[in-house]
Amino acid sequence: MFKAKRKSGKFPSSPLYRAVLAFFLCALTAIAHAPAMAEEKPPIDIIAFGDSLTAGYGLAPGDGFVPQLQAALTARGYHVRVGNGGVSGDTSTGGLARLDWVVGPKTRGVILELGANDMLRGIAPSVTRANLTRMIETLQARNIEVMLAGMVAAPNLGTAFAARFNPIYPQLAAQYGLVFYPFFLDGVAGQRELNLPDGIHPTAEGIGVIVENIMPQVEAFMARLEGE
Repeated sequence: MFKAKRKSGKFPSSPLYRAVLAFFLCALTAIAHAPAMAEEKPPIDIIAFGDSLTAGYGLAPGDGFVPQLQAALTARGYHVRVGNGGVSGDTSTGGLARLDWVVGPKTRGVILELGANDMLRGIAPSVTRANLTRMIETLQARNIEVMLAGMVAAPNLGTAFAARFNPIYPQLAAQYGLVFYPFFLDGVAGQRELNLPDGIHPTAEGIGVIVENIMPQVEAFMARLEGE
């Protein structure tokens, strides 16, 4: 009978085997010393905090200011999440009352767009100014960056009202060092084809114009947030 040849327990010593073994050991060493892959950073959370103009009044879910702004920023490569803090019909007083529970602890920036309904209702500009001031100071005290979107008084309210209302936004922006977009409805107000039948609220196409026009200021705002 043939006896089975007992294995010696030694590793093969062929040149090919040694080369493969050396490569394998080098690979293991490289993996062991490689730095751990960095976890992807969470998106920057910003909130568009305002009235019907940010809420998307009368529009399909994907056509409002927030979804169109989100899409535009994503297309430009920004890792950002835009939240909708708009409430149709809201005034600056209403905005101040709900600010703290809408703007959560993860929020890094707020696009503040309020005052249009104050103006349309003829609320004293001093009230609008005081409310916007308190909102800005509250957010800055929480280390949240603010971008201010301005409004302009309707001509039918008269020059005296406009003289008190219109300076509110540029003055607050200068006082608190904010990124500032002077007139949220620039290029859309008064353009029948860009507004719903009420003549006040933009269509989806009108929102597209707003997003295109405001984008340079939003990108400046993003630069601040990314630089923190």
